[in-house]
Amino acid sequence: MGTKLSSILTVHEISLNSLANKNLVIDAFNNLYQYLTTIRQQDGTPLMDSKGRITSHLSGLFFRTIYLIKIGLKLAFVFDGKPPELKSEERERRADIKREAEKKYQLAVQREDIDLMRKYASRTSKLTPEMVEEAKELIRALGLPIVQAPSEAEAQASYMVKKGDFYGLISQDTDGLLFGSTRLIKNLTISQRRKVRDTLGYTNIGPEEIVLSENLNKLGIDLDQLIVLGMLCGTDFNIGGIKGIGPKKGLKLVKTYGKDFDKLFKESDWNKFFEPSWDTVFNLIKNMPVTDNYELKWRNIDHKRVAEIMVRKHNFADERIENTLSDLIKKQKQKGLADFF
Repeated sequence: MGTKLSSILTVHEISLNSLANKNLVIDAFNNLYQYLTTIRQQDGTPLMDSKGRITSHLSGLFFRTIYLIKIGLKLAFVFDGKPPELKSEERERRADIKREAEKKYQLAVQREDIDLMRKYASRTSKLTPEMVEEAKELIRALGLPIVQAPSEAEAQASYMVKKGDFYGLISQDTDGLLFGSTRLIKNLTISQRRKVRDTLGYTNIGPEEIVLSENLNKLGIDLDQLIVLGMLCGTDFNIGGIKGIGPKKGLKLVKTYGKDFDKLFKESDWNKFFEPSWDTVFNLIKNMPVTDNYELKWRNIDHKRVAEIMVRKHNFADERIENTLSDLIKKQKQKGLADFF
C-alpha cells in the first residue's frame, strides 16, 4: 500500500549476520519490481537477453537471493492473488504514472539526455505474466517455497509471520504492520548503497528492523488504531489520505478520539475525499483474505534447472552463474539440506 508511517516509527539498525538461521518471507511482486526499477544500464535500458527479453528481475532475484542464502537466511516468497476491488483506482493511478513516464522517456531519448532517460525509464517498469512465471521457475530451482496468496501478498506474508512460521517480513514498505506482521526487515533485497539526493555521492545503507509491539507501545495505540492512522495518511484503498493530515497529526487525532473511529472520520471529512465508507476500507485491511493452504519445504538447489533458466535460456555468463552457485552447492552436499538450513 505504500503507507507513509516511517517518520514516526522506531527503527533499529541490525547486522545481516543477526538474521542467520532465521525464516524470512518476501513479498515477491514488491521484490521483483525493485529489481526491474534499479537494475538497468546507464541510459535506463533494462538488462535483456539475446532475444530482447528483459532479465533485470532474474538477475536481481538470482544474485541477491543466493547472497542471502549464503549468509544463512531461510527464505520463502509470497505472490499476489486477486487484487481487491478497492485497489482498482490505485492500479489505474500507477498505470497513468507509467504512461506519463514513457512519454518523458521518449523525449529524453530524442534529446539524448542520459540522466533523464535513466530517471524516467525506471518508472516504466512492468511485470508481465511471463516474467512472473520465470521468477517462479527460478525460485523453485533455488529450492525455495512459493506461497500463493488469495489476495494481497503482504497480508498473507504478515499472517504467516503472526503464526510463527517466519521471523519477519522482508519489505521496503510499512504496509505489513497494518496487516499485523510482528516484525518487518528492511534493506535486504536492495543495493547496499543509495544515491544522495541532488548530489553525485552515495551513502551506505544496512538492514533495519521494525517491531510491531514496540512501536504500538511507544505510540500508545493498538493495531486497530494503527490501521486508522494509516488510512488518515493514505493507503492503496484511499489514495493520498485526508488532505492536511500526515503521520504526526494523524497520531494526535487517533489518540484524541480513542476508539471512536466513526466520530474521527466524520470530523476529518472522510466522505469529502472518498466514496467508500471508512469502515469498508478499515474492514478490508483488517480482514484481508489469507489462507492456510500452503506448504513450506526447502530443497537442494536444482543446479541443472538453474543453468537452463539463467544460461541457456537467458544468456547469463555460465562462469558467473557457476561461481555464484559452487560454494553453496558444495555446502549443501556436505552438510545435507536439513543441517544446511
